[in-house]
Amino acid sequence: MDKIQNGWFSEISEDLWPGQCFSLKVNKVLHEETSAFQDISILETETHGRALILDGIIQCTQKDEFAYQEMISFIPLNCHPNPKKVLIIGGGDGGVAREGNVQLTLIEVN
Repeated sequence: MDKIQNGWFSEISEDLWPGQCFSLKVNKVLHEETSAFQDISILETETHGRALILDGIIQCTQKDEFAYQEMISFIPLNCHPNPKKVLIIGGGDGGVAREGNVQLTLIEVN
């Protein structure tokens, strides 16, 4: 789970990005744990604020999460002529609900 070396977190995937990686300077490890499903890290970074890392892959950062959230919420909402209801499966960090500004009824699907 520890991918931090000399104060830097590096996301390395030779399958997806051969010969390159993305690194963030880490000010502080805020939380680390292994759930039943994945390794979870929350880091305070120097340039991107807090970062959510799942299984060694950056999921989102405070600096740039809006770009991802806007694209996966605004495009579907703008493709429908009169969207009134939205079903969000997974929900993640809640960014899609925030960007879509939707009212939610939450149910758990097992």
